[in-house]
Amino acid sequence: MILSAKQISKSYHNGEKELHVLRNMDLELEQGEIVTIMGQSGAGKTTLLNILGTLDKPDNGSVSICEKDIIGLADEELSELRNKHLGFVFQFHHLLPEFTALENVLMPALIAGDEQNAKERADELFDYVEMNERKTHYPAQLSGGERLRVAVLRALILAPDVVFADEPTGNLDVYNAQRLLDLFQQINSDYNQAFVITTHNPNVAEIGNRRYVIENETLNKIDSI
Repeated sequence: MILSAKQISKSYHNGEKELHVLRNMDLELEQGEIVTIMGQSGAGKTTLLNILGTLDKPDNGSVSICEKDIIGLADEELSELRNKHLGFVFQFHHLLPEFTALENVLMPALIAGDEQNAKERADELFDYVEMNERKTHYPAQLSGGERLRVAVLRALILAPDVVFADEPTGNLDVYNAQRLLDLFQQINSDYNQAFVITTHNPNVAEIGNRRYVIENETLNKIDSI
């Protein structure tokens, strides 16, 4: 079991008002699985993903990653766990404009002090997505689809146990969105890579081995979309 979340609840306060976003949510993820989470804008998808990815803390509940309970860990311990076990793909890429595509991909390895070993894997990954000729280009010189593929490679560079992708196709046209979904499925098949993907798009949600929807602050499993 890579990830286990139990009874996750989260609310926000606005003055005297309390806004409940997540109530008593359970989710598990095993190696090689793709789990997709649907929901309308504002339903709490990003909040849940941030909690699962250690970027936020729940009001109640427990989260274990690779059998380690993350609730109560110090910030330094969380950062180490996040860097070692988790990868992230965000809707807006967050590539560093002053660094090349290769340097962006290697950034997590630089932080972890493992740049030397990561260079060989980076070369393999760029070859995998047929972007060898774009390694020395800067983000501004890449298309939107290319930038997103670089963001995916950055998430994969340290061979994480799970990759979290938050609305990854949200800013892509239909063609590039399908290319990204094909890439996720190919990576899942070739590397046995686990993914947790949030989306409002049923076509994206369809790639999940298990599919969920957030409605009325609860997480419900769905069999078909």
